[in-house]
Amino acid sequence: MPIRVSQRPTQRQIAAQVGVSVTTVSRILNPDEPHPERWASQETIESIRKAAHTLGYRRNSLAVSLRTSRSQTVGVFLPSIGDYTLAAIFAGIDEVAREYGIMALTASTLDAPGLRSDRTLKMLDHLVDGIIFADAHLGEQYLSGAEAQRVPLVLVHRRHEEHVSVTADDVAAGRLAAEHLISLGRTRLAVIVGRRFMSTGVDRATGFIQAAEEAGLEKPVVYDHGFTVQAGRDAALAMLGRDNVPDGLFGMHDLCTLGATSVLRQHGYATGEDIAAVGSYDSPVAWACDLTSIGMGLHNMGRRSLELLLDRLGGKEITSETLPVSLTVRASSDPSLPRGDLTWGTIPGATNGTNHN
Repeated sequence: MPIRVSQRPTQRQIAAQVGVSVTTVSRILNPDEPHPERWASQETIESIRKAAHTLGYRRNSLAVSLRTSRSQTVGVFLPSIGDYTLAAIFAGIDEVAREYGIMALTASTLDAPGLRSDRTLKMLDHLVDGIIFADAHLGEQYLSGAEAQRVPLVLVHRRHEEHVSVTADDVAAGRLAAEHLISLGRTRLAVIVGRRFMSTGVDRATGFIQAAEEAGLEKPVVYDHGFTVQAGRDAALAMLGRDNVPDGLFGMHDLCTLGATSVLRQHGYATGEDIAAVGSYDSPVAWACDLTSIGMGLHNMGRRSLELLLDRLGGKEITSETLPVSLTVRASSDPSLPRGDLTWGTIPGATNGTNHN
């Protein structure tokens, strides 16, 4: 026997139960109506509300969105959903969404253009008011096509030269890492970057290289291996194959930095002594493993991205924002600082899965 799904209660049922018109019920139950007493007596208002509660009535948000052209919902595209970095950004977005009484719908695109295109259409089918993209690719034209279709959007974490974004000052982050290593007397520098379409890695590597060259050092060796623990391990194995192993290392993610130092430690290079290491994002893993790291203000980055999108939806002019970064020094670069109980190479909660930043 087929299962019957109960129909949701309607305003027409409430009107029939109370003995008033559907229009009156609609006006009384409209949450944007500040003075319902204009349309009915207090007794009738209470009767309508009591009937709505008894029947389990809920406003049909889809019908409201069709009528008002606003769904009070925004889409958020993340390249992945399992990374601390992106989770912290979304936490900031979701915090603002709760404050404004709207919903933030999240989807992962895996940095695959075809998947993002398909999911963008599905988001628009859900009548989202706007979209936040955390997966922008440098030089791509897709986002311009989306804006041409009147899709209000804001970028977060990664920048694109043609669109409003909220990012950390990634160039400054790279410079800060290099200047710190140079101040420690490190002269053979290396940097582990991600894929070249990510502005995060490109900009941090640019700042890192600039600071090294301005200090009169040779250009740092760039390892284009990615952001994961395994990427760091692969980069370290490549370092070991060189005549001179770097004595100063900067990674585009805390995990890839720790992946690299774990391999180097296994080959006799003491972190903080033989090689000074700096990571990015100042994640809980960095705190646990005494890793010097660059803080990027991820939570605030997420908050500002949705606040800017809401400004755009409200008709305001918006411009890109670049948030300041900060350096927290720990034992991975300064061996005089105390270490925790963990040994290098033990990375709590780390995986070797795909990482997108």
